[in-house]
Amino acid sequence: MKRIKKIYFSQKILLWFLFAFLVSGCETLDEDPQSFISPDKYYTSVGQGETILASSLSFLWNLWTPGGYGENYYYFQLVSDQFYKQTLVIPEDNGDIMWVAHYKSITNLNNALKSIAEGSMQGAQEDIDRLVGQLKFVRAFNYFALVRLFGGVPLYTETSGEPLENPLPRATIAEVYDQIIADLIEAKKFLPVSWPDGQEARIKKVAAQALLTKVYLTRATAPLNQSEYFKMARDEAFAIMNGESAPTLIHDVHDVFKYENKYSSEFIFSFNSTSLDRAISARSFGPSTVLDGWGDFPASVKLDTEWPDQPRKDAYLRTEISDEDGTVFPYQTWGPPAPCLKKFSQPYVPKDEYENYNDTWNLPVLRYPDVLLMFAEAENLLNGGPTPAAVDAVNQVIDRANDWEINPNYPRLTLAMSMQEFDDAVIRERNFELCFEFDRMYDLYRKRILDRESPLHVQNFSENDYLWPIPQDDLRQNPLLTQNPGYSSPN
Repeated sequence: MKRIKKIYFSQKILLWFLFAFLVSGCETLDEDPQSFISPDKYYTSVGQGETILASSLSFLWNLWTPGGYGENYYYFQLVSDQFYKQTLVIPEDNGDIMWVAHYKSITNLNNALKSIAEGSMQGAQEDIDRLVGQLKFVRAFNYFALVRLFGGVPLYTETSGEPLENPLPRATIAEVYDQIIADLIEAKKFLPVSWPDGQEARIKKVAAQALLTKVYLTRATAPLNQSEYFKMARDEAFAIMNGESAPTLIHDVHDVFKYENKYSSEFIFSFNSTSLDRAISARSFGPSTVLDGWGDFPASVKLDTEWPDQPRKDAYLRTEISDEDGTVFPYQTWGPPAPCLKKFSQPYVPKDEYENYNDTWNLPVLRYPDVLLMFAEAENLLNGGPTPAAVDAVNQVIDRANDWEINPNYPRLTLAMSMQEFDDAVIRERNFELCFEFDRMYDLYRKRILDRESPLHVQNFSENDYLWPIPQDDLRQNPLLTQNPGYSSPN
């Protein structure tokens, strides 16, 4: 039986939910991006196509518009053991708003791609090709989220019509992955290695490569377990690591989330924030009893107790706060009594932005450490144990986490480890390095370790918890849809 979810979420945050990001590079545009516009009437130039791209992203991240991830930021916490007292509870309407937001985004993307395919869009071919690359990247991003959350979903492309006009049954999980991979291969072909100065936030070729690596790795693991994709994931990550413009790690772990580094090569793909499209206030991540925080997103105590002392822990997680008099307040004295996130808060957020609620920090979706860890995971599982290349990749991340010094609390990985030991260590490393970057939940899903990683997830756990329910309204409107196991269907 599914139960009602407890969420530790302050009402104050609703007053400041201006988390309107445009993904990696679409500038805010004057046109109203929220409406659907017939492509035969509108999509006649690359500039108009860029507007539609912005519209498609706005459906996902515009906070003042009903729906989207920003308004429902807390949904990512539902089955993540990184958050305070999070239990495995999935109500029947869980993910409804995300489902709608993704399909709105997909519909706009498809209309723009249809206009291009039919020759309606005028402009230099290079500009049109780059637009196609961006549109297909974002469409792949949408479907990758949907297939991991809901399983097989209706698959709409530029040739399928719109959902309300042409109800479709659920495609298989493999069919959805086929479409995602096809889109990313196309995006990789058209996206540039770099953009001109002033356009650093735009989607680059490496973003398609990194997302494709994650898609391959996920397809190789649960639920499909198609192990032949480990090689594809390994090779794609290797190409990034050895490419013409290979990303690099920011040297000092305490500098990673400084504002001046948010467009560095380590940040491969981020949700971009500006003074016009602000991020959620950094106060959300501070404890409610100190720092004028709101206590909206406390971290789990488990994250603190399992994370050995190292410079990275101090850089990413806040476990104590000192006042101006030097008095130390450990998290046990906070409200709630739990650690809190430091990545997107002080000391990295400029003081004036913090005080004026005008935060412009970027939310990373793909960082270079993720690529290194995906390579290490795939290389280890492909070869039946760690190789020198796998060990070197993960140790680059560990070395930086330890401030490039030997740390007996958090030692480097070695060739002496078994395949399973190495795999467990890589997933553990992902948990710490990528904490609160909306990745942990998907690792728990694809590795099928949801019940293993947190005692709070063991209670009433079932395999059905690895998928979210198909929205009731869509089941009513589309008789071709079927519900996921463990959830009810409308009468």
